[in-house]
Amino acid sequence: MAAFPFEIAATDGAARTGVLKTARGDIRTPAFMPVGTAATVKALTVDQVAATGADIILGNTYHLMLRPGAERVSRLGGLHRFMRWGKPILTDSGGFQVMSLSNIAKVTEEAVTFASHIDGSRHVLSPERSVEIQADLLGSDIVMQLDECVAWPAEESRAAEALRLSARWGARCKAAFGEREHQALFGIQQGSTIEALRRESAERLVEIGFDGYAIGGLAVGEGHEAMCEVLDYAPGLLPADRPRYLMGVGKPVDLVEAVARGVDMFDCVLPTRSGRHGQAWTWNGPINLKNARFAEDDTPLDEASSCPASRDYSKAYLHHLVKAEEILGQVLLSWHNIAHFQALTAAMRAAIAEGRFEAFRRDFRSAQRTG
Repeated sequence: MAAFPFEIAATDGAARTGVLKTARGDIRTPAFMPVGTAATVKALTVDQVAATGADIILGNTYHLMLRPGAERVSRLGGLHRFMRWGKPILTDSGGFQVMSLSNIAKVTEEAVTFASHIDGSRHVLSPERSVEIQADLLGSDIVMQLDECVAWPAEESRAAEALRLSARWGARCKAAFGEREHQALFGIQQGSTIEALRRESAERLVEIGFDGYAIGGLAVGEGHEAMCEVLDYAPGLLPADRPRYLMGVGKPVDLVEAVARGVDMFDCVLPTRSGRHGQAWTWNGPINLKNARFAEDDTPLDEASSCPASRDYSKAYLHHLVKAEEILGQVLLSWHNIAHFQALTAAMRAAIAEGRFEAFRRDFRSAQRTG
């Protein structure tokens, strides 16, 4: 029996819409999770994030264990209280950041040992420690297993080695997690872009048994087309009655194409990172507010949006803020981008429920431009 009921309300082709019911509230799927790396969605208050329609955010185990420290967050009442967010939180395991950010990472059967990118201090992250940090100290609602994510491209033998270690670590995470009524544990499928390895990984995870399943090891440089090729089969290898979470993805077109292939949940730093660099995502694709053509453009980013940042400020004003390097520009564009991603998932939920997802997908793609 899974910790959180997952009710699929409608399907349209492989696309699904439903609700993952947690103790801290419902997560409507497809769902986009804003990334709150260091107990904050960068540049935004939790009230701003909630107002965009976000049902859940993501916290980062690696960053929080280093600063301010997981034990400190626990002493201060857990991550929800610490950052004043009352809705669900998913925490990643820390494994990806260990591989990508730490100065020295040594992976053994037992654990990964690494040096902090902040001060060089040495840390050991085992499957058991990852679960302890996420579930017991931070108090997240959805806990991710510790896994090894290999860089792309990967030799088949290396990808196979990583997926098998990840499966063994997944079993250890499950044992450490035990049975919990108000928290869920997700396993992570690995296998790079190799179908046979993805299948093996899924079979190993299903045998262990998790509350939900993530597709890991994508958005690591393989590109949109290669990612879609993997998603043509990878979600279908995972149980249909549990949530499927594509980690670290992505651009709006990535979300639409992944939903078309049966994915339910996403996270990505893109909305806020783009916003801090003057880029706004719109229904017609991304635009760069640094561009001189917006200097006297009196129209808002999205006049139909309920988000004040999208609706109430002109592109000319946003252009000025970005060019003047005013902090408010970063705040407003981050806020707008998060709101846009939430509007996109809401539009997909409605399209699936009404049986018109393929038309939505076609129209969405035709409206996109780059620049």
